[in-house]
Formats: sequence, C-alpha cells, structure tokens
Amino acid sequence: MELALLGELNAARAARRPATVVTRLDDGAQRLVLDPAGDPLETEIAAARRAGRSRAAGEWFLAVYEPSPRLVVVGAVHIAQTLAPMATAVGLAVTVVDPRTAFAAPERFPGVALRAEWPDMALPALGLDPYTAVAAVTHDPKIDDPALVAALRAGCFYVGALGSRKTHAARRERLRAAGVADAALDRIRSPIGLAIGAAGPEEIAVATLAEIVMALRAPERTP
Repeated sequence: MELALLGELNAARAARRPATVVTRLDDGAQRLVLDPAGDPLETEIAAARRAGRSRAAGEWFLAVYEPSPRLVVVGAVHIAQTLAPMATAVGLAVTVVDPRTAFAAPERFPGVALRAEWPDMALPALGLDPYTAVAAVTHDPKIDDPALVAALRAGCFYVGALGSRKTHAARRERLRAAGVADAALDRIRSPIGLAIGAAGPEEIAVATLAEIVMALRAPERTP
C-alpha cells in the first residue's frame, strides 16, 4: 500500500469514518473509497460494508475498514447487567452511563466501562456517531430523554428506549415539545427490543441485543 493512501486510511479510521481499499487483483492497483456514492462499485462496496466483511468483487478485492460498533446503555439497571456482557460477547464496545452511583458501581458491572454522570455530561465525551447504538433503560425521563435527543442528533444506528406504548406516547410528546422532529422520533425503538414476548430483565436484554444486531447488519429490515 502506498504511503499516501495508508495515511488517508489511518486518518479515516482515527475519525471513525468507514473506508474501503479497492485493489485490482491482476496488478495490485489500489484506491481508497470513503463515500461509495457514484463509485463504479457502489453496490458491491455498500454490501460489503453492511456485512462488515472484506470480499472479492469480480476483478477487485474490497478491504472493508469499518469503525468498531459501540453500545451505550443509559441506565445501570438489571437489564443492563445482562445486556452489557452479551453485547461485549458479540463484539460491541459497551459503556454504561448512569448518574446514580449506587447503580453505576463496578461490582455490578465487572469489566464494563462506567460513567457515573448525567447523559448531557457523559455523552459528548463519548462522541456518539452512526456506529453507536444507544439503549435508554432507566425509565426516568430526566435521564433517558437527554440521552435520546443526543443519540438522534448524532445519527446513531440504533436508538431504543424502555417503556410501554403509553409511556412512549408521553415521551414523544415531551421530546416533540423540546423541538425534536417527528421523523427523528420515529427512529426510537420503543417498546425496546424485538417483539419476542420477552418477560423479565434477562429476556428483554436478549430482545434488545437482537434488535441492535438487526439494525447494524440488516437495517432495511428494521421497522
């Protein structure tokens, strides 16, 4: 790889931007693709990025460099205690945010990054982006609502919130009054998780992780 191309690739990765190195197999000629729109291999690159895997495409090899997906769980509650290790096991870097220090305690979340801060303080430092999922599970509007607004503004690939349909209807009204557009509100997955009839924190965590993975790998199937 030429030094200039390597420098551009490293800069993209440092900025958490997706990049694809396209190599012609017969002579090794390479180019870097940051935005595939309009590229001759647009469809192939988009498919490779969606799958998160490098692949051959005819006479070309597409080396995919995707930012590592992350999960921010807002609320150090029982659901989070199950969700965090499961999400880590499937390759998500997990951070749990909760200003309540009795909940955001290391002994409750061994090996998990904790931020015992309010979301409006913690989330800007984390740098939410389109490769981040946010699950708000405190059931406390003072904590969940600011996190949801931040996640929507950052274009996070998944935004979910715990609560019944009635609770979510009230949430929509609060966020709409705060200036969030209906199109953005429609992106919030609530009740959180796939509709598998989950009961109890552990099953809700399973349903939530499944919905996050679907949003990451098969976004066209996410309602």
